[in-house]
Amino acid sequence: MRPIMRLILGLGALAVILLGVAFVLPQDVTIARSVVINAPESAVFPYLNNMHGFADWSPWAARDPQLTVAYSGPEQGKGAKVEWTSSKPSVGTGSMEIVESSPNRHIDLAVNFNGLDGTSYYEVVPSGSGSKVTWGFGYKSGTSPLKRWKGLLLDRYVGAEYRDALAKLKDKIETERKPMALPPPTATLGVPEQPGAVPGAPTQDGTAAPVPGAPAAEAGAAQPQAAPTATDPATTQVVTPPPPPAPLPAPSPSKKRPKRP
Repeated sequence: MRPIMRLILGLGALAVILLGVAFVLPQDVTIARSVVINAPESAVFPYLNNMHGFADWSPWAARDPQLTVAYSGPEQGKGAKVEWTSSKPSVGTGSMEIVESSPNRHIDLAVNFNGLDGTSYYEVVPSGSGSKVTWGFGYKSGTSPLKRWKGLLLDRYVGAEYRDALAKLKDKIETERKPMALPPPTATLGVPEQPGAVPGAPTQDGTAAPVPGAPAAEAGAAQPQAAPTATDPATTQVVTPPPPPAPLPAPSPSKKRPKRP
């Protein structure tokens, strides 16, 4: 037998085998990835229900920084839709639209990835002190052998994209929920600290040294007055003795009248 005939027969046999395997493959393909986020369901759900924030953790936005994104419908909830276009074949074009939204629990979406129509969903359930978020994708291949083989490859391709996106979502939510660091304590204002002063003891000006941690005195509050000292001219009182009594007038000498003869 000629080699060319052997090649044709071999290719024909391979096609028959692939066709037979395709009919054994499932018609419905389901892909799902999950992550546990340290936040309650009420804090996680708004990130999933708002399509305008999807680009912040989208797996395709990280792959193509020049990704073009367009929004339509409401900002969140049923009817919210996002569409993206990329010049990179690995990203291509696609869209996601919320068709059903159950607060803090479940979201159903209609999706299209490069012409491949399917359904997707977000599911949020409690998990310990946090929440478990699952992002799933469903695809119906029908009776087409080509679509069945395509569905077999989706778990590897779409599953990796979903895993990376959920990791970014986890990091974003937990970072934004971290408490802000408090500013360091500042020194008490209004009372200058004197070297060697003992907290609570009187200082040179007569006032008490500030006690660490004690609240500063309010403006206008009465301050203790220092006791007057002998060396302070502003506070020393000079006592003036009373003037001596005026001297009495001396008695005038009496004149004797001459006796009449």
